[in-house]
Amino acid sequence: MSDTTKPDAAEAGLKAAILPVTPFQQNCTLLWDPTTLIGAVIDPGGDLDHIEKAISEIGMKVEKILLTHGHIDHAAGAAELKERLGVPIEGPHEADRLLLDGLEAQGQAYGLPARTVTPDRWLDEGGTVTVGGHSFDVLHCPGHSPGSVVLVNRQQRFAIVGDVIFQGSIGRTDLPYGDHAALINAIRTKLLPLGDEFAFICGHGPTSTIGQERRTNPFINGSTGTQYA
Repeated sequence: MSDTTKPDAAEAGLKAAILPVTPFQQNCTLLWDPTTLIGAVIDPGGDLDHIEKAISEIGMKVEKILLTHGHIDHAAGAAELKERLGVPIEGPHEADRLLLDGLEAQGQAYGLPARTVTPDRWLDEGGTVTVGGHSFDVLHCPGHSPGSVVLVNRQQRFAIVGDVIFQGSIGRTDLPYGDHAALINAIRTKLLPLGDEFAFICGHGPTSTIGQERRTNPFINGSTGTQYA
């Protein structure tokens, strides 16, 4: 299938397909167990027909939708996709309730289809989520948004990080409710300690590893750089 990538850390267990969607080119990720084909859709920001086509090509049995945070490019299509698939929505942290409540207004401002959404389950620091029987620890990593979460699979040593960190950059903090100091603190105290071998799928752009970002990311090693979406 085109526009499919699999970080090395995930190949031994869960499989991942990364689908850039909408003009924001936000990474909607399909994550599934290759034996049972049970999995989740992460951050369906839009282009739902494209997402459903990919689900069908994989033969994936979607059990839930996961949201890393409440910005329009990640969550705009969640309510409609929930109706299409008949599955619950989990995440983000409840601190993003205001963002999710305002999705329809955001959509009108950007000229994009968006619907307000209330998750069936909010995620908290120290909690867990499962995808196809595989467990992820929840890390609350505010800064890009108040309720951003990172999902960590310790067994396979990879994470879903949303817009907390990217290859060579970090999430924007000049948006409403952004907090640069909080974001840097979350990266330094929660993500870097995971270990250099941890791979991650981010909300925009290519995958990376904690080690690569520790060495080369200007927001972490003290040099300068450009923020992404």
